[in-house]
Amino acid sequence: MQPRYRVVAGAAATQFVVIGLLFSYGMFIPAFEAEFGWSRTLLSACSSLAFFMMGALALIAGPVADRIGPGRVLAVAGVLYGAGWVLLSRIGAPWQLVAIAAGLLGAGLAAHDVVTLGTVARWFAARRGMMTALAKVGTALGQMLVPPLSALLILWLGWRPAAVVLGIAAGALLVLAALVMRKPGEGEVTVSPRNPAAAAGAGMSYGQARASRTFWTLCAIQALFFPALVTVPFHLGLHGIDLGLSAPHAALLLSEIGLASILGRLMVGQVIDRIGGRNAYLLCMTCLLLSLIGLTWAAAPGPLFAVVGVYGTAHGGLFVVISPIVAEYFGLRAHGAIFASLVFCGTSMASFGPILAGAAFDLWGGYFGAFLGLSLAVAAALCLIVTLPKSVR
Repeated sequence: MQPRYRVVAGAAATQFVVIGLLFSYGMFIPAFEAEFGWSRTLLSACSSLAFFMMGALALIAGPVADRIGPGRVLAVAGVLYGAGWVLLSRIGAPWQLVAIAAGLLGAGLAAHDVVTLGTVARWFAARRGMMTALAKVGTALGQMLVPPLSALLILWLGWRPAAVVLGIAAGALLVLAALVMRKPGEGEVTVSPRNPAAAAGAGMSYGQARASRTFWTLCAIQALFFPALVTVPFHLGLHGIDLGLSAPHAALLLSEIGLASILGRLMVGQVIDRIGGRNAYLLCMTCLLLSLIGLTWAAAPGPLFAVVGVYGTAHGGLFVVISPIVAEYFGLRAHGAIFASLVFCGTSMASFGPILAGAAFDLWGGYFGAFLGLSLAVAAALCLIVTLPKSVR
């Protein structure tokens, strides 16, 4: 296998393990509640804290990977992530869970998107969108496959031994994936006819990017739409149950997001390569807005599943489009640092999304207000995308 395709495989494997285990956290919540009596608010807040720290620490992981290469950064992050899950088996007090979420798990999450997708962007100029999509398919597969495996391990072994097994396996797999992750050497990247400079690693410095209007527009867009990508999956199953679905049928809504997101990632990957990141961004955001509006009125299973299919497609596509857009507008010179800044803008706002949606539910007795608020934020993001320059740098 050519080195460039090994990089894509390593990126996909990293996404599979990291996000698969992140989604498995919910499988441990009933055990925590039963053994410790901790509140759902505390347990949800720890998940939000890990997500916030992912973005904050990505501001370090991205620039470091730009300087020393992706392999060492991903290896360290993998060891920390695995250690976090192993230590999870030893918790007995709330502060221990908070410390693990903010420290080891947040550090492990920090590199999984910024470093892997940044490395893929460096290797592929001509098919950057499609290769990014293939790497992100690992995320969707992890969401679908790892939580059921985690649930079985908890059932067979108990939650403490299951956390140890998952942590050791995750650390080992992430270190192995890191071994194939490296920057391309001279002559290993084909030149893109759309953006020749990006293939050579040219482009703006981080300071130059920060001085541009485009950088801050992208930051604002990320902050506006990213809460929807976290809040909807977090509350969708509960929303389905509130509408009369059984728990197994409500769980199918989350599976539908995973399946539709695979389709969305692959479709948007091809669209990026054909019409550019800005237009793909516009298309994805339009679909996301329509799906959120649909969620405000879909009150029966049929319409709800139809709307969730549209949402899942947009959800997957939006996770693909950001890295190629950074490369298109700013080049690859400081891709990691710029991408990390956008990720932080998104995750810092998204970490509050599930909590605020829960508060809206408690206040109004339903999710209409939450979905309406998310719709307004995404509509604002869509307006900002229209203002982005059409030409590359």
